[in-house]
Amino acid sequence: MSLAGKTAVITGSNSGIGLGVAIELAKAGADVVLNSFTDRDEDHALAAQIGADHGVTARYIAADMSDAQACRDLIETAGRCDILINNAGIQHVAPIDEFPVDKWNAIIAINLSSAFHTTAAALPMMRAAGWGRVVNIASAHGLTASPYKSAYIAAKHGVVGLTKTTALETAEQAITANAICPGYVLTPLVEAQIPDTMKEYGMERDEVVRNVMLARQPSKEFATVEQMGGTAVFLCSDAAAQITGTTISVDGGWTAL
Repeated sequence: MSLAGKTAVITGSNSGIGLGVAIELAKAGADVVLNSFTDRDEDHALAAQIGADHGVTARYIAADMSDAQACRDLIETAGRCDILINNAGIQHVAPIDEFPVDKWNAIIAINLSSAFHTTAAALPMMRAAGWGRVVNIASAHGLTASPYKSAYIAAKHGVVGLTKTTALETAEQAITANAICPGYVLTPLVEAQIPDTMKEYGMERDEVVRNVMLARQPSKEFATVEQMGGTAVFLCSDAAAQITGTTISVDGGWTAL
């Protein structure tokens, strides 16, 4: 399906999963709006390069996803939002009784509340256009849990719940809302963690990836940002018009355990 004529806003998209999704949507013909909290020349250059590579309009809009009004302003500044990809997220690891309050508040704001605010701003645009797609990037941790990640897991479970509610409120319109639940994805951030993990465990790369990083991912392979993008493109297609209010796990079997 061509997404020509559609505009996609992707939060947290100047690297990693968000960037991968933005590129795949641009390949499918969608105009794209990239976002992060920085406002550097290279951010705008990245958008320009995507536009040139794929013959679409691509822009970068800086907005702090921890700020409710900034989330809503992002959508208003975009001017149009046929496809909303809520991807922005951060992480912190600590036991519940030692978890810093500021980290809890930031994770809930960026990983969960931002999706509420952008969705609230985008739905009127989608209804006016008579078509829309909301794709929330949740996590395998939106369906299961691990110790020491209380805020992240609470937020990602919340994203799954928000997705279901959005789907029910738009069920009789040509708007769908779904969540992609990745396992471990090989992003630049994850790649950068591998050498330190090798040192910590005294293992070679292949061993630390298989037995430590992918211990809960039965495929023993990372998912890729291109696979995340391809899944998002599918959810925007006519083939997925009756898929709404659900989760799609791209986790190598993690949540089958």
